Amino acid sequence: MTSGISKAKSTAFTRRGVLAAFAATATVAAPSFSKAAGILRGAGDVRKIRMHSGRTGESIDTVYWIEGEYIREALTDINYFMRDWRRDEATNMDTRTIDIMAAAHNLLDVNEPYLMLSGYRSPATNAMLRSRSRGVARNSLHMQGKAADLRLSNRSVGQMFNAAKACAAGGVGRYSSSNFVHMDCGQVRTWGR
Repeated sequence: MTSGISKAKSTAFTRRGVLAAFAATATVAAPSFSKAAGILRGAGDVRKIRMHSGRTGESIDTVYWIEGEYIREALTDINYFMRDWRRDEATNMDTRTIDIMAAAHNLLDVNEPYLMLSGYRSPATNAMLRSRSRGVARNSLHMQGKAADLRLSNRSVGQMFNAAKACAAGGVGRYSSSNFVHMDCGQVRTWGR
């Protein structure tokens, strides 16, 4: 039922914030998989995620939620796409983070997929990155499948930061000098410039 990947519960989380972000941009999504037309006809709420990884050359464009139900196969594809590519290890990404990413993307009103810089990180990868940069947290939410670092070429870091912040559902970090935004489903907080 999903498009697949192509080659080339935190107490601070507020589902209300994410739902409000989706409601502000509610549209009927055009699915990229063939059997969805009947399911989506008249669907009141559809959530879709589009991403590309420059590291692996893979892309994903999938509807992962329809009218209150997550699509298991789509989440499996998303988990694999967001894997630690250095070690080829995947985890179950927290659906709250996926929701925040999708809601922010809707608020930005773009067709361009996110460029995913980092999703899940194994503890070994996180330790290696931490040894090279002071900006990598020892207990990073990336290791729990609760965070993603994302970029868009058609929107500024400030625009992405503001869209994710408007969701009021987790942490949002602005990394202007590195041209990306961190989104997670941890405590609601912001940082960076």
